Amino acid sequence: MSSATNLSCGIVGLPNVGKSTLFNALTRKQIPSENYPFCTIDPNVGVVILYDPRLQILSDQSGSKKIIYATVTFVDIAGLVKGASKGEGLGNQFLSHIRETDAIVQVVRCFENDEVIHVAGRVDPIEDIDVITLELILADLQMVENTVGRLEKQAKSKKELLPTIDVLKKAAAHLNQNLPMRFLSLTPEEEAHLHPYPFLTRKKALYVCNVGENDVPALDNANVQRVREFAAKEGSRVVPICARIEEEISRLDEKDAKEFLQSLGLTESGLDRLSREAFSLLGLITYITTGEIETRAWTIKKGTTAAVAAGKIHSDIEKGFIRAEVVSFDDMIKYNGRVGAREAGKARSEGRDYIVQDGDVILFFHN
Repeated sequence: MSSATNLSCGIVGLPNVGKSTLFNALTRKQIPSENYPFCTIDPNVGVVILYDPRLQILSDQSGSKKIIYATVTFVDIAGLVKGASKGEGLGNQFLSHIRETDAIVQVVRCFENDEVIHVAGRVDPIEDIDVITLELILADLQMVENTVGRLEKQAKSKKELLPTIDVLKKAAAHLNQNLPMRFLSLTPEEEAHLHPYPFLTRKKALYVCNVGENDVPALDNANVQRVREFAAKEGSRVVPICARIEEEISRLDEKDAKEFLQSLGLTESGLDRLSREAFSLLGLITYITTGEIETRAWTIKKGTTAAVAAGKIHSDIEKGFIRAEVVSFDDMIKYNGRVGAREAGKARSEGRDYIVQDGDVILFFHN
């Protein structure tokens, strides 16, 4: 599991849904995306910048030498097929890579194209979602059964393991109804018992609908609508993207990319939307530090205190925390920087328990 400063999402999808095309665009790494399954065998890792226009504005104000954006890491996980949980295709390898990620981004095919063979011979995004979800459920079931078997032997001498075994059995009964673990309500105590076990279906999910070029700029069609209805029922998010166009954009420099997007009637790239959605899916926000050396976004979980946020920069700052001087981004702009904000009484002095808000521009005082 990655730390909150480096969120990682596993990209999964059946073969030929556009996963490698999307991944090429994400990372500008040209991995082969030939028209056949399993062209992506090792998990490729790509780190994507979470572009935030506030940083450029603050950097100009502070005369910073560099800007450091927050990032999202995407792990491209080899094409999944029916039977992966039993080791079909690259099953077991696939499952171990996905356990290490924070969230699952599932790419589903929402375009028609006779030249790109679909593994099932027809385009049905809901069926694709069901196939992958079932493989993840089966993998979770296998893990639970193995764990329960092992713990029951140990429980003969260690009675304290019994509550954990009970919760694992509750999980197994739920999974046996073909339901992902994220739909199982648990008490805080039960949560604690399950914490050490990396259930795949407890991870948050985001669906990327890969549409054809003729669906731009609306990024909508009957298949996308079906995925939206499906996702709404389970409280998941949907990001429609045209992976083909994203790959073209990724080869252009910033200025040309902007013009190309405008010519298509789009205001931002699908990858920017995807990174942002992944970020908010996991309840992450950024606070900002700015000065002559750098302007930088720091990633924290919503609800983080000032002292813990300071520890992201350096553990010594957390230990020696005295106070945080906080100015909102809007006030930094309105009063032309920290000095102006201080004079206007807009620089607040906050203690270690202050809950940091997205876009807070913070100066930490420590000994």
